[in-house]
Amino acid sequence: MKGRNVTAKEKALHSRMADTGCIACAADGHHNPIVSIHHIAGRTKKNAHKLVLPLCAGHHQDGYGPVSMTAVHPYKARFEKQYGHQLTLCAKVYELIGEDLDEWLEP
Repeated sequence: MKGRNVTAKEKALHSRMADTGCIACAADGHHNPIVSIHHIAGRTKKNAHKLVLPLCAGHHQDGYGPVSMTAVHPYKARFEKQYGHQLTLCAKVYELIGEDLDEWLEP
């Protein structure tokens, strides 16, 4: 896979984010603790491993949840219309874990 490897600090960040559960399920009013880390802008851009969301399989990839579930892949626009812009959701996850997104980003 292209891009740099995830650092130990980023792995720890992802783990803390994953502990919050799926951010989209939370918006739907329930907690789903089984998540994977979704890279908002792919894995190769600057800050790629910091601009992430914890998403359950059904909200991450189409075909892994109920038909009524909106997945970010391949329905990004529909997902963002339903749950909000991914960067806004990312900032919310950082807030949930007591961090400031801006302090994590490299200039």
